[in-house]
Order: sequence, then C-alpha cells, then structure tokens
Amino acid sequence: MSLSGSDAVAARRPKLADLVIDTLRKRISTGEYDAGGKLPTENQMTTIFGVSRTVVREAIAALAADGLVQSRQGAGVFVVANAVTPFNAIGADKSNKISVAINVLEVRMGIEIEAAGLAALRRSASQEAAIQEAWNEFGRLLKLGIPTGKTDFAFHRTIAEATNNPFYIEVLDGLGSRTIPCDVASPWGTETVLTYEYQAGLQREHLAILRAISAQDAGAAREAMRQHLSLSQERYRQRLRQQSTTKQD
Repeated sequence: MSLSGSDAVAARRPKLADLVIDTLRKRISTGEYDAGGKLPTENQMTTIFGVSRTVVREAIAALAADGLVQSRQGAGVFVVANAVTPFNAIGADKSNKISVAINVLEVRMGIEIEAAGLAALRRSASQEAAIQEAWNEFGRLLKLGIPTGKTDFAFHRTIAEATNNPFYIEVLDGLGSRTIPCDVASPWGTETVLTYEYQAGLQREHLAILRAISAQDAGAAREAMRQHLSLSQERYRQRLRQQSTTKQD
C-alpha cells in the first residue's frame, strides 16, 4: 500500500518524543548536561520543550534504555558518568593512525551520502536555515583565523538532523571528534591541515552540498557529499604517502 503525499509527510514527521530525545542526546554529548549531573525536572522539561509529561517520560525511558541517563527515586534523572552505547563506543579508541582516519571517512560515506539525499527531500525551512547558519559560521571563523572543526561538525550534524531520522544523528555523535579529522581536537589534527587554504576548500565543498539541499535535489546532494568525503579521503591518503616517503628518506 502506497502513501499519499500528505500521508507520506506525516509518516516521516518525527514524533515529539523523538525531538526531545534528540535534543537531550545532543546536550549530553556536547557536555551541556555534565556526566553525573542532574537533568531538568519533569515539570521543567514540559515547559522547555512545550510537550506533555507523557512525552517527557517516553524520552527519558528511551535514553535510560540506551544507558545515557538513570532515574533515582526521589532525586531525579541523572546523566550516567562514562556512559557507553554501541555508537559512542566507536569513538573510544584514540589511535592517531591516518589509516584509521581514512576508515572513518569510508564509514561516513556509507552514512552521510544518503543522509544528504534524505535531507534534500525532507528538510523543513527551519532545518534548511540551520544548515545555512552552520555554513555561515564556518566562514566567519575562517575569516577570523579560528579553527573551524566544531562548526564543520555542526554543518554535518544539521544535515543529519534534516533527515528527520534520529539514528543518523546518533552515529555522528558516536563518532565524536573522529567525524572531522582536521579538527585540532581530533586524534589526527595537526597544524599542517588547518591552513586557510585547506579550510577554504572545505567551505567550497560544503557550499555545493548546501545548494543541492536548498534546491531539494537529492541526487545532486548525494553527489556533492560523495565528492566532499572522497576528496577528504584523498587528502589523507596523500598525507599517508608523504609520511611513507619521509620514512624512506
């Protein structure tokens, strides 16, 4: 049975609980809610998110099932210290081998190419604006000479959010600093890859992705993301070749 246009839109619209789960997961992963710290009360969250208590309870139950939060009788809900899920365990190994960076980019290609296509088809006006804002912020930091790694991640994460499928977001959050190899916080971050020219090239590649998503052209969005991540892989392969040549010398 096929869905009509309006039914298809409704079917892919995320539930209120999913939106709350995504926001809480993001705040936990970014450290806005500290490990071991207490989350806002149920009443506070109904006000913060504009949802019912039932929705808040469903979101908390889902996060508890993932091992991210824990309810304590009479005390509230707390972020689990050193919580490890199947996805965030991916980023636990801090190997600085370039070959690992290349492997991570390969995994990202399997995820983010399709995410870009889905974002082009499903993004709302506000989600499109969020992607644009992340791109603008990257450019602002670039002009100021400030490392762009976190904003680079934000650009890719907003695209994942625009798929309206929370699992795309969860995978990126699980990869953490590994998502953006050129970031200074990444195991592979070095001064040589944080040049203005390098980051300006990334910004141009991001622009092609942004334009395709804005135009709701799923094919072009997938191809632009494929091109971006393929070029990133090639940049790291070149670094690996340079290391090999240096050792031989």
